[in-house]
Amino acid sequence: MLRGWKFEIQLDEQSDKAIYLQIADAIIKDIHSGRLKSGDALPGSRNLAQLLKVNRNTVVEALNVLLIEGWLVSKERQGTFVADTLPDFKEVQKIKPLTSSIENKEGKHYHLQIDDGSPDSKIAPIPELARAYRQIFNQKARWQMMGYGNELGDLEFRKTIVQMLNHQRGMQINEQSICITRGSQMAMYLTAQCLFKKGDYVLVENPGYKPAWKAFEHAGAKLLPVSVDKEGLKIDEVTSYLKSGKKIKAIYVTPHRQYPTTVTLSLKRRLELIGLSNKHGFTIIEDDYDNEFHFGYRPVLPLSSFTELKNYVYIGTMSKVVAPALRIGYLASNDSDLIEQVGSLRKIIDVQSDSIMEQAVLQLIKDGTIKRHIKKSTNHYKVKRDFMATVLNKYIKDKATYTIPEGGLAFWVVPNKQVDWLQISKKLKSKGIKIITPDTYSFDETINGIRLGYGSLSEKDLEEGIIALGEVI
Repeated sequence: MLRGWKFEIQLDEQSDKAIYLQIADAIIKDIHSGRLKSGDALPGSRNLAQLLKVNRNTVVEALNVLLIEGWLVSKERQGTFVADTLPDFKEVQKIKPLTSSIENKEGKHYHLQIDDGSPDSKIAPIPELARAYRQIFNQKARWQMMGYGNELGDLEFRKTIVQMLNHQRGMQINEQSICITRGSQMAMYLTAQCLFKKGDYVLVENPGYKPAWKAFEHAGAKLLPVSVDKEGLKIDEVTSYLKSGKKIKAIYVTPHRQYPTTVTLSLKRRLELIGLSNKHGFTIIEDDYDNEFHFGYRPVLPLSSFTELKNYVYIGTMSKVVAPALRIGYLASNDSDLIEQVGSLRKIIDVQSDSIMEQAVLQLIKDGTIKRHIKKSTNHYKVKRDFMATVLNKYIKDKATYTIPEGGLAFWVVPNKQVDWLQISKKLKSKGIKIITPDTYSFDETINGIRLGYGSLSEKDLEEGIIALGEVI
C-alpha cells in the first residue's frame, strides 16, 4: 500500500528544534506542497526510523504530533495515512508545538527537569490498554456500558481493588467501603469536603504534600505542622497538639514512604499513633501513594490494615502503576457514613467515574498484564535507583547526606551545610535545568533538603542533573 514517496528530510542535530518536530514539520511541508496527498500511506515507524537513521521512539513521537494535529489518521491493522480532511496550515502554525523541554511562566525552556518522583511513562502498557479498549467495544453487550453507572465506581472493579487491598495490604474492607476516583487528588478533595467543617484542625507532616494541604484548607480546616525525623512523624508533637485543647479532627500521613523524605514510620510510632487516634477520636488519613514499587522483601503494611484502628481513610492510586495520564484513584474507609457522603458529593461533581477505563484496567488486572507490568516496572526502577545511587556517590557524596530508598521513585538529599535553594535553582536554570525547590513541600521555613525523582529520567539526564547539582551546592 506504500506509495512512491521519496523521503528527502534533512535533519539537523545542532538545531534547537527537537528531531521529532523536524520530522513532523517536514511531513507537514510535503503534505502542504502536494508531494503527499490525502489517503497516502506512510511507512511503519520501524521502516521510517531506518530510512531516517533515527531511534524508532523519535519517529513515534513525530507521528503522534501529526495524529494529534489531524494531519494523519491511524487505521487499525492497516497503518497510518494522510488524513482525508486536513487542518488549516496557518491555524496549526499558531498552535504551540509539543516539545520535550519544560516551559516556565516567563517562556523559558529547560531541556531537563528533575521532578519529585514521576513514573516513566515510556514503559506504560499502552498497547495492552488499547487492546483492552478494543475488546470492550467489540463485546456484544457493549451498549450496557454506555449508560450511567454507580457513583462509587464500577462494582466489579471495586471488588477487584478490594481483593487486592485485602490480600496484598492486609486490609479488611468490602466493595461498599471504597469509592473509585479520578486520581488520588480527587480522593483527597472528596475526603476533605466530607470530613472537615470550618474551624476543624488537621495535623500534617512537615515537610509534606502541599496539594493535600490545599484540599484540607479549601474545606475550612486549619493546618498544624508535625515534624519528621529518621523514624517518621514525631509522635510527641502530635501529643502536644492533642493536649492544647484544639479540636483535632484528623491527621494526614504518608507512613510507607514519607513524602518528601522517603522515611518509613517506625512500628513503635505506628502503634502510638493508632492508640492516640482511638483515644481522641481523630481520623487517620493515610496516603499510600507508591506502595507498588518496593525493592526489599515486601512493603510495610498500611496503618489502615490494623484491625484495632477505629477511624481511617485510606487513599491510593493506579496512576503511577499504569501512567500518570490514567486518572484512577480510590479511597477506602471503615466509616460507612463517610463513604455515603463521598458518593453523594461525587455524584454532584462528576455523576460517576470513568467506567470504560475501569473495565479496561479490570481486564488488564484479570489477564495478569498489571501484575507483569508492576514486576517489570519494579525491576526497571531498581536499576535506575542503583544508577542514581552511583552518580550521587560519585558527584555529591562529600557535600550531602542521603540514604538509598527501599522503594519509590525518589531520593531525599540533605546538603551538609545550609544552602539557599532559590539561588541554587537560579544557577541550575541558567544551565537549562529545572528542579522542584524545597519550599514546595515546606510548611513555613524552607527545609534544607531536596527530593530528587529518578523514575522518569534517562541515565544520561540523571548524571547531567546530579553533576550540575554537585557543582552548585
